[in-house]
Amino acid sequence: MEKILGIESVYAGYNNEVILKDVSLEVFDDDFIGIIGPNGGGKTTLLNVILGLIKPFKGSVEFFDDSKASRNNRIGYLPQINKIDKKFPITVNEVVLSGLIYGSAIFTRYTKSDREKAVETLERIGICDIKNTSIEELSGGQMQKVLLARALVSSPRLLILDEPNTFVDNQFEGELYEILKELNKEMAIIIVSHDVGTISSYIKTIACVNRSLHYHKSNKISEEQLASYNCPIKLITHGEVPHTVLKKHHH
Repeated sequence: MEKILGIESVYAGYNNEVILKDVSLEVFDDDFIGIIGPNGGGKTTLLNVILGLIKPFKGSVEFFDDSKASRNNRIGYLPQINKIDKKFPITVNEVVLSGLIYGSAIFTRYTKSDREKAVETLERIGICDIKNTSIEELSGGQMQKVLLARALVSSPRLLILDEPNTFVDNQFEGELYEILKELNKEMAIIIVSHDVGTISSYIKTIACVNRSLHYHKSNKISEEQLASYNCPIKLITHGEVPHTVLKKHHH
């Protein structure tokens, strides 16, 4: 295994308010990490730190990569679908090509190689037939596939997904996780999700984020461990069909 990302003793937040405290995490090239935790616990802040959208107040974030690619192109990012303006006049192919924009360039002339790479990526995800379709015509599942293709077109070493199963149908959800399973043979994956019952069948390890971060080197986790991590979520269990079990309570 080769380490590709190191986060050490990071404190981060917004407007001098600390959201994450003393967070450390190592990511290796074959990792498939599920990030879980309560709303407001710092999951999005952690992603923003990794993506370079905010700078930590303290601590370090280091990429171990010999290539000259920018951070934007070493990381593929699939945002929450509700953050995308589908009314913007752009086609599927143009969205995917935008994943090849380097640095802070806004107006880019794409090369023949760029266009070929976009088509290859669309074919891999199985949506090349809609490459000239406007994104406002897409279903939720189709839009997620387009965003996944955009995240993959630069051949990243790390793929990050933020709540990818939100606002999509069950059929797409199953397809997505099978695609991710194959992609994990080529790259590390970090996925943020509230649907821990589903992702526990695919992820390899779990990071519980609630201001601090507790890393669990397994995809199975007990109620006692969640309590010790101060991570108030539903218990993950395993069976023929992924499911969750809620703690007994009184009405």
